[in-house]
Amino acid sequence: MPELNFRSLYQHGFARVAACTGHTVIADPPANAEAVLRQARACSEQGVAVAVFPELTLCGYSIEDLLLQDALLDQVEVALRTVVTGSADLLPVLVVGAPLRHRDRIHNCAVIVHRGRVLGVVPKSYPPNYREFYERRQIAPGDDERTGTIRLAGEPEPVPFGVNLLFAADDVPGLVLHTEICEDMWVPVPPSAEAALAGATVLANLSGSPITVGRAEDRALLCRSASSRCLAAYVYAAAGPGESTTDLSWDGQTMIYENGMLLAESERFPLQDRFAVADVDLDLLRQERQRMGTFGDNRRTHAARTADFRTVPFRLDPPTGDLGLRRRVERFPFVPADPERLALDCYEAYNIQVAGLQQRLASIGDPKVVIGVSGGLDSTHALIVAANAMDRAGRPRSDILAFTLPGFATSDHTKDNAHRLMRALGVTASELDITPTARLMLAELGHPFAAGEPVYDVTFENVQAGLRTDYLFRLANQRGGIVLGTGDLSELALGWSTYGVGDQMSHYNVNSGVPKTLMQHLIRWVIGSGRFDEETDRTLAAILDTEISPELVPGEEMQSTESKIGPYALHDFTLFQVLRYGFRPSKIAFLAWHAWHDQEAGAWPPNFPEAKRTAYDLPEIRRWLEVFCRRFFAFAQFKRSAMPNGPKVSAGGSLSPRGDWRAPSDSSARAWLTELARFDPPEPRP
Repeated sequence: MPELNFRSLYQHGFARVAACTGHTVIADPPANAEAVLRQARACSEQGVAVAVFPELTLCGYSIEDLLLQDALLDQVEVALRTVVTGSADLLPVLVVGAPLRHRDRIHNCAVIVHRGRVLGVVPKSYPPNYREFYERRQIAPGDDERTGTIRLAGEPEPVPFGVNLLFAADDVPGLVLHTEICEDMWVPVPPSAEAALAGATVLANLSGSPITVGRAEDRALLCRSASSRCLAAYVYAAAGPGESTTDLSWDGQTMIYENGMLLAESERFPLQDRFAVADVDLDLLRQERQRMGTFGDNRRTHAARTADFRTVPFRLDPPTGDLGLRRRVERFPFVPADPERLALDCYEAYNIQVAGLQQRLASIGDPKVVIGVSGGLDSTHALIVAANAMDRAGRPRSDILAFTLPGFATSDHTKDNAHRLMRALGVTASELDITPTARLMLAELGHPFAAGEPVYDVTFENVQAGLRTDYLFRLANQRGGIVLGTGDLSELALGWSTYGVGDQMSHYNVNSGVPKTLMQHLIRWVIGSGRFDEETDRTLAAILDTEISPELVPGEEMQSTESKIGPYALHDFTLFQVLRYGFRPSKIAFLAWHAWHDQEAGAWPPNFPEAKRTAYDLPEIRRWLEVFCRRFFAFAQFKRSAMPNGPKVSAGGSLSPRGDWRAPSDSSARAWLTELARFDPPEPRP
């Protein structure tokens, strides 16, 4: 394999793109050519691969019948040659708008320019002729142009001309550009949709688009929708200042979407040059298309149209140095930092769990719910889900049989919290001390602990975990109930549970789709939702401050789970990238470093405790990434293969062998560890 330059975004499947707008000088192509080159040079210095400019860049969109004047069209060709010549030493592919004569008509075109040559020319498919638009008066539709070429001044040979052109970078895997122009995006079946099915990953739109109230929102909706449906990036650049205001006005809106997510946008109504810049994840788009088989099925349905797309290759020669990363990387992919988005996610996640449990209980005769309550986050959340499920079903909360089962290392703090919560919720509460039975079992096993030796091995721990589950199942048998599981998605990923007769097993697990990093935010959301009384909310708040611990080993100040298996923040970060996108470990490390290396950079989720806001350097990220790969791929699957039912919660995925993750229990982690070993953590930035 080639040597990996860890700091280079282009080495990790990204491509930097820009949507540019600026001050147009109407009917002055030389001035506009210089403006294009000015922005192109700025983009080149920033490592941009594709730079998209507004519609009819070289003359202005709003010149109407001046488009029919030979003097102007001659100057456009001269200006285009200026841009082509000036691009010779620049990095980006430039997507520039120009009116060009072809046969007996004028076409509104996107000219694709790179390193001193024209790669191709794409005409506008659907020039509008309604409301304020009268383009058909001057411009010919290009929707039927699919096989031809066009001669341009200064080009030694005719260049490809048509709406079915794809521009593919030979040296940047997955970078395949398609271009459409303004109105093309507004029709029911845009050219970009066919292009995406044919393989385009970056969809560019050069737009004039005069601004009216509400139109910016409509544009954003169409761009977002196109990027989501097409599993692509959509790069949009609208005309700005300098266009004629005889009857219209212009806002210079630019934006970049990727798979339904806004990556970047620039200030509207700018006074000077503006460009939105973002790093598009080509690996992500490829992975989404691989997984969504219906994308390929749709291509077969439209094979008659997609089969005739023509590919124009080029070589980008992207920079290999450290350009940073121009996109937001969430520290907690399962927990958005945006307060409104997080509130909606919590509302949906909580109600998915409640509705899932309510349906399961109703479908099996409305048994009681038997649950073990430790006073920790997971069992607390499962208990309040069960309480709301009973409320929705019109059943008394006393049908929840909640047991706290203290062992050798159970602290007074967590046990008191468990009792307070059970009382506040009005469930049927009991305490069952497992230590006498655990001592008996350890003695019968001949375990050194029974002889007074301080041996706290895996057997010592699992005797307690197993007894708790054994008691709960027998209590369910005795009292007509089902055992409600409390283990979460993060524990399933790492195999951090006791298999079989242990916390890995239950009759139904409402938490199996909830990652550890989301759990605390769900509980905070419940506190703020007014679902429970003040005493319950106070108890929930106290539980939020408790260290994550299995409380199985006595004598320690606090048995910390994260000190043994690593921070859940990093493990959940890795889990999301593996489960949703199948990314390589080296790419996950690259993303994790950008998300976590500076605790002052970027946004944290609302109400995230200041004291817990930390940073991780690259060696630490790599260390725990290796732990994750070993546990997830080579160890924990046998536990997941036998996991109980439970609802999928996050779009990031679930680990059910009947759902999002189907894998052999006897796999190896070698492929992931080998890939991870391709790089050594570079020295930190000064």
